Amino acid sequence: MAEEILTQTPVAPKVKEKKAASKKRSKLIADIITYVILILGSFIMLYPFWWMIAASFDGSMLHIQSGLVWWPTDTIASNLAVCNNDLFYTYKILMDGEIGLCVKITGGATIWRIIANTLIYSIVPVVVGVLTSASAAFAFAKIEWVGRDVVFMVLLAAIMIPGPSIMVIQYCMYSSFGWLSNDTGWMVMVIPGLFGSIMTAFFIRQFLYGMPTSIIEAAKIDGAGYWRIFWGFIVPLAMPAIMAQGLLSFMGCWNNYMGCWIMLGSFKMAWNLPVLVSAISDNIGGDLQKYGALFAGSVMSILPVLILFGVFQKQIIGSLMLTGSKE
Repeated sequence: MAEEILTQTPVAPKVKEKKAASKKRSKLIADIITYVILILGSFIMLYPFWWMIAASFDGSMLHIQSGLVWWPTDTIASNLAVCNNDLFYTYKILMDGEIGLCVKITGGATIWRIIANTLIYSIVPVVVGVLTSASAAFAFAKIEWVGRDVVFMVLLAAIMIPGPSIMVIQYCMYSSFGWLSNDTGWMVMVIPGLFGSIMTAFFIRQFLYGMPTSIIEAAKIDGAGYWRIFWGFIVPLAMPAIMAQGLLSFMGCWNNYMGCWIMLGSFKMAWNLPVLVSAISDNIGGDLQKYGALFAGSVMSILPVLILFGVFQKQIIGSLMLTGSKE
């Protein structure tokens, strides 16, 4: 019996080592396959953006017809006659203040006017609207009042109504207000957003549920009213959720093509960037140089959104993860 134990004990560690080595090899192979799949998936997702950026520096269809392109200067080097040996030739076609493509399409509005319109339509309603939504979220989450849950459920049910289904009614209403023109078009794109969004209020409300009510009770004892509590305690503590929802709302307003086109399609001086890009696409015709300007406008349209998301992605993801927490 003792001899069997002596002969078996040295074997056990070797078996464990073989199993551990086998597991390491299996894990290494699985990791390699996973990373290869992720790299391929990343390439498939990111290459169209790079292709669009490269195409924005090309002044003809040669770039588009050549298939996969890795560097924009290669296409420009083969097309110097079109691009005049200028890397930013297509951007100048779009941005020229007097004879640029944007001025021709809009009937006088420069690209800077369109960018200013887009910024106004995005920043003003987002800043005011998110604070309005945050105040509503505070009322729904931390203040007890009769019918609170019923009112909140009614507002949530309103989300089920598709926005495009009521745009015709909104158009008629805003037209009766006299808001549809080159000079007052900003009112259509700004004023409705000042009243906030129920979806933004919903997410901030979920975030506020994770905050202790004892802070509010202590402030009440010290004599603070609800507005003082909101601005002094709720807004600073809920700033991660407010910033994240503000960034998401900014992206939605910046890319608001349908609303601007339906309300202000006939008033070109009040267009935003997405509508301008669509108009360039419609006015290309047989002019191949306009394809470069089309992609240049697309790059200008999506670049601010990509930069914002890249800088604040941790805040956005972190806020969405915290919205499910409860007290």
